[in-house]
Amino acid sequence: MTTAVADPLIDGMTIRRMLPLHESCNRLRQLAPDSPRVHGVAVMGDVSRRRWWALDSVTTSGRLAEMFEAAVADLGDRRAVAQQLAATFTHAVLGRAVTLFVLEGRVWDTGPGNLWMHVDSEGTIDWTAVVDPTLRVLADDSAMTDVVRLPNEPALATWTAHRCHRSLEPIFDCLHELSRGSVTRAAMWQMVGSAVIITATQVPVLTGSGEMTCMRRGQAVLDALIGFGLPVRALRRTG
Repeated sequence: MTTAVADPLIDGMTIRRMLPLHESCNRLRQLAPDSPRVHGVAVMGDVSRRRWWALDSVTTSGRLAEMFEAAVADLGDRRAVAQQLAATFTHAVLGRAVTLFVLEGRVWDTGPGNLWMHVDSEGTIDWTAVVDPTLRVLADDSAMTDVVRLPNEPALATWTAHRCHRSLEPIFDCLHELSRGSVTRAAMWQMVGSAVIITATQVPVLTGSGEMTCMRRGQAVLDALIGFGLPVRALRRTG
């Protein structure tokens, strides 16, 4: 049995009122108790703002370019750095949220203006937070407050995909330019598709139940992304 690890950032949160988001994130942390920041998010009102920054400022402030060039100085490979950063932001924006969606049929807002990123002493993103903790949930959800109900899973999947798209698109555009075209936008969206599939596959393994539900919900997110014209399916090779 994996032992839960005490995390100073999580232990240091000041939660004045327990919200449905807090309850869900407590359960998400149990998926990886030895790495409690891998899943779930914080609420910005519960934490100090040291080493936090708004996601929607990453491309406009030059922060992403600074992160990129610093990593290139270490690795010497612009393509590898672009892939690495695309994977990092994919997990921060979409991977965490899809984990909750496939597990509980709930999602926090991953759109621009609501997500903040926390970085460690080396500038690596290691946690995510939301400004507005309101969850979007299914019609039969048990929560009574701080939620917005959507009629069914396809509606919730479409909203999730739309908000993730809004946040990831400018980041992927910037990474494409920074990599000097060595990583295409399509390749990064295919990484998103892979992240959805991996999440929908791994959650039942971690929880021991709900395989069909998780796969159905993951497929609904993929279908919504495809409906927005995003190439989340891997391209077939020819020849």
